[in-house]
Amino acid sequence: MALTGTLKDFGIAEILQLIGQQAKSGVLHLTNKSEEIHILWADGNVVRAEHAGRKAKERLGGLLVRAGLLTAEQLGQALETQQRTLRRLGDVLVELGMVTKDHLREITALQTTETVYKLFHWKSGTYEFEPGAVEWDRETVTPLRAESVLMEGFRQVDEWPMIRRKITSVAMTFERLKAPEAEHPARTVTRTLTGERRLDAGLRDDVEAAFGALESGARPDRDGASAIGEVERRVFELTVPGRPVERIIDLSRLGEFEACKALFTLVNLEYLAPAALSRSRRGAEAGHAPGWRQRLREGAARVVATVAIAAALAGLGYWLNERGLGLGESPAGRSFHDNGAQRFLARYQTARLTTALEIYRLERGEYPPELGALVDEGIVAWRDLRFPWSQRYHYRRTAEGGFVLLPPVE
Repeated sequence: MALTGTLKDFGIAEILQLIGQQAKSGVLHLTNKSEEIHILWADGNVVRAEHAGRKAKERLGGLLVRAGLLTAEQLGQALETQQRTLRRLGDVLVELGMVTKDHLREITALQTTETVYKLFHWKSGTYEFEPGAVEWDRETVTPLRAESVLMEGFRQVDEWPMIRRKITSVAMTFERLKAPEAEHPARTVTRTLTGERRLDAGLRDDVEAAFGALESGARPDRDGASAIGEVERRVFELTVPGRPVERIIDLSRLGEFEACKALFTLVNLEYLAPAALSRSRRGAEAGHAPGWRQRLREGAARVVATVAIAAALAGLGYWLNERGLGLGESPAGRSFHDNGAQRFLARYQTARLTTALEIYRLERGEYPPELGALVDEGIVAWRDLRFPWSQRYHYRRTAEGGFVLLPPVE
């Protein structure tokens, strides 16, 4: 089967569905501007996903260390053995007794699913399917059905925006408000061999009710304490003071989406609350540069500086124009009035307001209903909404989730 093209013409869902329905074996190569992913198929099932250029911490050994199942020293010893014997790292780790087969199977499945689900966020790229037999470890790999991958991928795409409104950064930390009650014997959460979560009807209704409460703006019931299961309890136990989301994800071995969704539920049901930390401390705990909010605000400050310089130049031109000293004017007085100075300055002011709107969206999850909300949040001042005009800038949100921002006509 010759299957090649671009993701704009044939989406990732259609590609996965077609290969699964036809029970094909081979390798699906996908590339975009910065990433390259290879998915191995056996009889229409996903058996492995490889991310070219994968960072060390995202490789099998790195994932085991981050999950607390292996020490860095043990990994170094296993890598030396692998180099001597040219055997697979997983086989070496199991043979040396450093990890169990169950843990190896769990982390291998997590590595595959985390790679595959990234594809559902791709907006462009190319694909090519290379049919043929593939080799895979039948002892440590549980094949994933294409239908399961599609359902989970669409679920994550649908629910991520809501989760990110609460879990805004992997550098966040939390404080415990109360401990979960004893688990209800009639309400359990189990996992299939493929890693799929299966909830009984009562627990599923409670968790969905918790999500519905947030969407509607209502507060959850106090008796919603029973609406947490095995996954949420595991994440709650890992949520200790000072431990960021990134570390909780690693130790939970649930994947980024499942761990963040559990945190979302725990916060929504008032078991956890985000800890009040400074931006600099959050950046230090995450072990990287300042977060996106700080970078955006720094960018806004640079725009303000640019506006100030432009204002000085435009103000001089406007002053000359008002006094009849502009080029092309008659000695008797001004022959016409030109608001070119305001238009010139308004380009920089529009850029500043656009940056402010993006800051608001990233902090609140959507653009403000009106420009006055930027003032209420302390992002801009009232005079910024009309400078350098006497009227306000024209602003409205669009049905597609964007916005229109235009200077007034004077």
